[in-house]
Amino acid sequence: MSYFDRFLVAEQLVGPSVTAQITDRYFDSLTHLSPSTQAQRSSVVRSLCAFMQQRDETHHIPQLRNHRREPFRPFIFTASQVQALLSAALKLTMPDTLHPLTHYTLFGLLYATGMRIGEALALTLGDFDVQRESLYIARGKFRKARWVPLHRTSMEAVTKYIERRRGLLPNGPAASLFVNLQGRPLRHRRVHRVYQRLLKITGISQLPHGPPRIHDLRHTFAVHRLLDWYRDGGDVNARLPMLATYMGHVDICSTQVYLQPTEELLDRVNSRFHQHYLDNVKPKGKTQ
Repeated sequence: MSYFDRFLVAEQLVGPSVTAQITDRYFDSLTHLSPSTQAQRSSVVRSLCAFMQQRDETHHIPQLRNHRREPFRPFIFTASQVQALLSAALKLTMPDTLHPLTHYTLFGLLYATGMRIGEALALTLGDFDVQRESLYIARGKFRKARWVPLHRTSMEAVTKYIERRRGLLPNGPAASLFVNLQGRPLRHRRVHRVYQRLLKITGISQLPHGPPRIHDLRHTFAVHRLLDWYRDGGDVNARLPMLATYMGHVDICSTQVYLQPTEELLDRVNSRFHQHYLDNVKPKGKTQ
């Protein structure tokens, strides 16, 4: 309801009742949003008008528009695009502070582990276990905790960041891992602004369906992991439960949502199927 209230104030629409002209103008102002968001906000206003009309018949009850839902496809970064994003993070302004290294480590960790942004921002210094070479996700989705083993390169990046962070901001194990320039926990809104800035710097922002979301790094992790498994010739189906556990999913069905078909992935799947056909299905030839 606050969105409609702010719209009325901004448009200076003052009157005794809500008219069709007002609701039409409000609905028109929502067209830049996703279909689901438009439908939700329009439905709230319609319910409000219906409630108000019970007391005053001059209020207009708008008809809901048909917000067609386009199939959503997450953006899958290429390896070079991820590298460009991380390189740009290191070149952010104020290089004498923790700011560039913080976002370089954060975005690198999101790509390398596939963890959710909320999980990453909730990490503390004590959640990084050098002996286990892992991060402990204490507050995962549905309150599901898990250990996330780290690759050697990720271990080195996190270790370097923590050493720099403790040199500038000496805190105990319970302190937030990722902090802002004032030493306070990093917030999602601030991270989102920096992320959008990096997309513009790297030229990844101009896409038909809008700029990539931070969550698309999680999708990218899943797809790239699947590609690696196809490249090494392993049993992909047998490994999927491990991927589901690593990503903090309840079952494989949740993980399959992240496995978006890319051109390279489809080529790998096709090649493996073709090889399976040659090895097991195609007749060997007539026997004498």
